[in-house]
Amino acid sequence: MNVVRHADFPSQFVAARNVDVWLPSDYAEDRRYPVLYMHDGQNLFEPISSIGGVAWEVDKAIARLAEAKKIPSVIVVGVWNSDIRWREYMPQKAYEAAGFERNRAMFLERAGGEPNSDAYLRFLVEEVKPFVDANYPTLPDQRDTFVMGSSMGGLISLYAVSQYPDVFYGAGCVSTHWSAGRDELVDEMAKMLPDPKSHKLYFDYGTVGLDAEYEPFQLRMDRHLRKAGYDEQNSITRKFDGADHNEAAWRTRVEIPLEFLLGS
Repeated sequence: MNVVRHADFPSQFVAARNVDVWLPSDYAEDRRYPVLYMHDGQNLFEPISSIGGVAWEVDKAIARLAEAKKIPSVIVVGVWNSDIRWREYMPQKAYEAAGFERNRAMFLERAGGEPNSDAYLRFLVEEVKPFVDANYPTLPDQRDTFVMGSSMGGLISLYAVSQYPDVFYGAGCVSTHWSAGRDELVDEMAKMLPDPKSHKLYFDYGTVGLDAEYEPFQLRMDRHLRKAGYDEQNSITRKFDGADHNEAAWRTRVEIPLEFLLGS
């Protein structure tokens, strides 16, 4: 496995953290590759750094899909989380909206402070992406740039494509933790959805553990998506009966968002 670790990647916006860059097996300097940016980077490739000792194994999933010619080879950038993960991943403009007011106390108690996800996204867009584009043979345009994460990482992925629609083409929102703001969070995020003509959005949820809470919120978002002009070509939602809220569950289905987002 070819993972290049940029340890303690510095930032003027957020605390330094590791940034891993996974290179596909056919990697060559004279080719150019799409890039998938993923949150909770320590959980993606190696069990030793993952929560519960189980990784997404996204590298193996991409290798299988690429070998089957369902997606192109892609570079994956895994941005590790920090000790204020909830604050960095909670969509800040949704939290600050008037309609979110009754959920703020709940969030503050859980997160220990207000969101700073706008700063986190500046780190991703203004620091990490330029570094990756300068040091690796990427396809840097919006059409070849994707973002994905699970739980709170699903929220920040949707927020990223909404706040930077000219940077990201697609977002994979796996087991999106709508419970962090309930209906009000869904409604505020719906107000900032990117143009369906130039974006792809993937959502899913299970039925066990935390995922058991998500269905009514996700169905609410699905209604917003249809009203905004999204259809099955540019937005899908999948329900996985019996799937729990953990890396093992996400590993079993990660090929589905990868193929939807990266496939032709």
